Amino acid sequence: MTGADSSGSGGRRRFGFGALVVLVIAALAITVAIGILRGATAPIDEIALDTTPDADATIEASAELYVHVSGAVAAPGLYVLPSEARVVDALAAAGGFAATADRAAVNLARAVDDGEQLHVPEIGEAIADAVGPAASDGGLVDLNEADAAQLETLPRIGPAMAERIIAWREENGGFTSIEDLLAVPGIGDKMLESLRDLVTV
Repeated sequence: MTGADSSGSGGRRRFGFGALVVLVIAALAITVAIGILRGATAPIDEIALDTTPDADATIEASAELYVHVSGAVAAPGLYVLPSEARVVDALAAAGGFAATADRAAVNLARAVDDGEQLHVPEIGEAIADAVGPAASDGGLVDLNEADAAQLETLPRIGPAMAERIIAWREENGGFTSIEDLLAVPGIGDKMLESLRDLVTV
């Protein structure tokens, strides 16, 4: 009897231990399942990437002026300036006036144009002193007679622009009015106004 009781008691102990292990495993499984469910339903933070081009940066990249500064300046040459640049900015880029510059002949506040040649005269230099047929009307430059060198004596007219003016008059039979300059590529209203009192047809 004693042996049977011992055997029954040992079996109950093994059964109780096994049941405990099963309960522990079941509890762990439930815990893991709850964790998975919580992870699946938890909100996910999303970071939106701004892929829209920066309009201001695009404008700044394209808003540039190429200006050829020549004459009595420290460092003549071609300079790239902001779109709102004025003569004072172009002169600063070229190192400022040379000692021989006629400063009174330069309007520092004037806005500059893309492709312009900004010439700073020396003291005593004639700004628009044309020679020959171009000066046939009170010293004014005749758009239909002037050669490239004479056209380049005009403010804001460089070699390239002088050639465009000559090409236009040859293709169109000459200028009939000063306003015809607006048809020449690169000449706008501001440049026309700066030339109006210096040229004739």
